[in-house]
Amino acid sequence: MVSSHSQSIPTLADKMAQENEGEPVGDFPLYKRIHTNKTTGQIDDGLAQEVVSLVDSMTQDEEARLSQIQADLDLDATSTESTALSQVRINELLESAIPKKKGRLVGLGRRSKSIPPTSQVPVDPTLMDQLKDKDERIRQLEEKMAAQERAREADRRRSEKMMAAFMRQFPDQNFDVDEDE
Repeated sequence: MVSSHSQSIPTLADKMAQENEGEPVGDFPLYKRIHTNKTTGQIDDGLAQEVVSLVDSMTQDEEARLSQIQADLDLDATSTESTALSQVRINELLESAIPKKKGRLVGLGRRSKSIPPTSQVPVDPTLMDQLKDKDERIRQLEEKMAAQERAREADRRRSEKMMAAFMRQFPDQNFDVDEDE
């Protein structure tokens, strides 16, 4: 935990941003750094270790799911686009995993100001185009299936009328009709 002799969370966030070539770091790397013992390199706090493990697991699960979605959408399977989660999304996962006390995130304080909170995660435009193409293809296939179903129903009615006409014309004949057709 951050003690009185160590630096404040905002100061540490600024220091980490400088180490990251001026780019702000997300709450998750900050959380890990705050709770990592400088001597051992381990997270000693049980709750912090659980939070880190949970967020790591959730991040891996979401990235795997995104990778699978991308694989399902890529018909030619040549796409090399990243499925890494955005810093904002990882911050959201962290926020959902950390217990809250008096409106603050336990072990992190207020949400980092370096990354603005947002409910909208940036979306890859190529992935969105692929989804739109898939949606259009699904719509077309549904229309085609509906047309085929209407044609089958019309054929069934026509067949029933023909059978009724045959039965009227040849009342002494036994027409065995397979009901499955």
